[in-house]
Amino acid sequence: MTSTHEKVGYLPESKPDDDLTPSTAAEGVENVLRMLEGRWKLVILFHLFGGNVLRFSDLERAIPAISQKMLIQQLRQMEADGIVSRTVHHQVPPKVEYCLTDWGQSLCPALDALLTWAGAKPAG
Repeated sequence: MTSTHEKVGYLPESKPDDDLTPSTAAEGVENVLRMLEGRWKLVILFHLFGGNVLRFSDLERAIPAISQKMLIQQLRQMEADGIVSRTVHHQVPPKVEYCLTDWGQSLCPALDALLTWAGAKPAG
C-alpha cells in the first residue's frame, strides 16, 4: 500500500497572527481560495469530511454529475496541494482510496463557519 500525501512537499508556511498585515492576510486567504476553487472540490471535500475513506468509484457514485476526467483532475490538484491523500493498494483489480490529510480535515471548522456566516445573511 502506498500513500502519496507523505511525499507532498508543499504546505503553506504558518505565520504567527501578530505578523499579519491586511495585505498578507488577504494574500493568505486568496491562496486558500485558489486551492479550493473549482466546481467540484468543495463537494468532494464534504464527501470526505469526518474521516471518510472512499474509493474512486464511490466518489463517482456519490457525485453523479461529475465526469470521470474532472473527478481525476480535481483529486490530483487537491492531492498536489496536500489536502487529499491517495492510497494505492497493489492488488488485482487495483484499489485506490482517497481521504483527507490531517491538514485537509482541519478545513472542516472553517467551512462550517463560512456556512453559518452565509446562513446569517440579513434579508434585504
